[in-house]
Amino acid sequence: MRKKIIAGNWKMNKTPSGTVTLINELKPLVATEDADVVFCVPAISLTLAIEAAKGSNIQIGAENMHFEESGAYTGEIAPNMLTDIGVKYVIIGHSERREYFAETDVTVNKKVLKAFEHGITPIICCGESLIQREQGVTIDFIRQQIKIAFLSVTADQAKKAVIAYEPIWAIGTGKVATTEQAQEVCKAVRGCIEEIYDAATAAAIRIQYGGSVTAGSAAELFSQPDIDGGLVGGASLKPDFGKIVNYK
Repeated sequence: MRKKIIAGNWKMNKTPSGTVTLINELKPLVATEDADVVFCVPAISLTLAIEAAKGSNIQIGAENMHFEESGAYTGEIAPNMLTDIGVKYVIIGHSERREYFAETDVTVNKKVLKAFEHGITPIICCGESLIQREQGVTIDFIRQQIKIAFLSVTADQAKKAVIAYEPIWAIGTGKVATTEQAQEVCKAVRGCIEEIYDAATAAAIRIQYGGSVTAGSAAELFSQPDIDGGLVGGASLKPDFGKIVNYK
């Protein structure tokens, strides 16, 4: 039985002081042993977030990471910088990073490999645009994203990874893929992992659904056989996130 993992992607929201306030507000609301709870916060707030989350079940993740250890990469964050302060997770390849900051499948793969090298669990994002869905190429497109993201990743590493399926057309729009659509793609993702590795690896890896997840949609989505939780955007900044975590 795979343990659910529910992560909040805060994006570019909350000041450092606001981060501490929100974590303190959410701590009692997300307290559970039934799911792993992760807050991925802006880089400037990571240290304060880790301190604020101490003694709770909340783990802290970064929203991005470079694939080099150091160098002339102004504004970037190296993996050892994250591990030095106790970061456990990192979001890699979010559609907003791909769209606005020119991330590619190749750079996603480099970051995934570097995260594993440093013991950071990658939350690897995949997802299709509205045009791709309407043209019937969703599964082919996502299989390509997954196959390149996991290039040179070992089966033991892959079992520890988290994959987040986020249809781009549902991110921040209020639109949610139907339960059937979400399950169909997450099942295909698991099937792709089985092709790359084996059935045991596919059965171990956790796959999230993301894209306007709410307290009202969480229970139905997370009850699907291939959906192991969610990567939650705007709703993770509100008390309702507690209802998503405790969706049963």
